[in-house]
Amino acid sequence: MLTQIYEVSTPSEADAISGLGIDHVGVLVGNGAFPRERSAREANAVMAAIRASSKSSALFLSADIALIEQMARELRPTIIHLGASTELLRPENVVALRKVLPNLLLMRSVPVTGSGSIAIAKSYDGIVDFLLLDSHREGDAQIGALGVTHDWNISRHIVETVRTPVILAGGLGPDNVVDAILAVKPAGVDSKTRTDLVDTHTKDLTKVAAFNKAAKGAALM
Repeated sequence: MLTQIYEVSTPSEADAISGLGIDHVGVLVGNGAFPRERSAREANAVMAAIRASSKSSALFLSADIALIEQMARELRPTIIHLGASTELLRPENVVALRKVLPNLLLMRSVPVTGSGSIAIAKSYDGIVDFLLLDSHREGDAQIGALGVTHDWNISRHIVETVRTPVILAGGLGPDNVVDAILAVKPAGVDSKTRTDLVDTHTKDLTKVAAFNKAAKGAALM
């Protein structure tokens, strides 16, 4: 069971979280259009502190393909995570990005808002390396970071329909990740809001460790 933690914002957090055995350590990057985005210089320092046992993931909320390509070339993370809304960033855009960044893994966020999400997920099947199923608020330019769960029945249907490995996100923390894994059967699970210190965007390492332990344990059930 893969575990993924966002959003890591300092080198010390990156070192500590990768030291806990988290598989994907995620950093929010961009040009400042979205709150808390890290510049290329800042993100480089954070990613340099990620231990070799973990993979670095650069999350872009922007739909600007040129910006994503430029920053990806500077950062060279293991994973490029595309989090812009599906109205703004379409499968053909992702195919084009794959051609110019052939050696990086691609992850695409998919909004789980109803049965129509199944078709969205299928439209990216086979053109990305991971699908991330997340909660979404209509009208948002980005997918996720709401700290709320969605309909896991739809997520389970997507897992059963696509060939691409699925990571489940959306309001997951140490207390509900086991239930989520048993309900959805994903390849991995993601946490942001519910592994933060209360009322901050700083990671709570105790919660991160508990999330990782619970998720890895659930995979053995």
